[in-house]
Amino acid sequence: MRWKVHSEKPLYSDPWLDIRLADVEITGGRHLAHRVIRSAAGAGAVVVDSDRRVLLLWRHRFITDAWGYEIPIGGLGDGEAPEAAAAREVEEETGWRPGPLRPLTIVHPTPGISDSRHFIYWADGATHIGSPTEDWEAERIEWVPLADVRGLVEAGKIVSGTSMAALLLAANMP
Repeated sequence: MRWKVHSEKPLYSDPWLDIRLADVEITGGRHLAHRVIRSAAGAGAVVVDSDRRVLLLWRHRFITDAWGYEIPIGGLGDGEAPEAAAAREVEEETGWRPGPLRPLTIVHPTPGISDSRHFIYWADGATHIGSPTEDWEAERIEWVPLADVRGLVEAGKIVSGTSMAALLLAANMP
């Protein structure tokens, strides 16, 4: 059944997110007061070299107090196309310029509460151009064998939902 949204009222808003209270009709004419987080789209890339290694950031997320490997990903700038944002994020966060990008998947990481949408691309290779411009993004940057992804997920070393979905999909591609 498709829920019917009767209204949304703002609870809090800033440039990063917009929290709303939605009046939603569910089965039998019942209504729910449901919180909704509206946010801008993001874009990132799974960058794989000729040895089937993937370019990853090892980073700490203070909100969950968790360390893990992640793909480079971030928000789209005003008027920026997702593919351009993905390439920019790889460069800024890793110091590597990705090869040609092609669409891999779109992830809705928390569709029960948020409209967040992540455009994920595949890049064949990358060229090292220098140090990351955003040195606060990662503890370290590594080329990790794509074949190790499943084991890293099982060991709790990949915990970001978007990174996990993109990497597990990429690891199963020929």
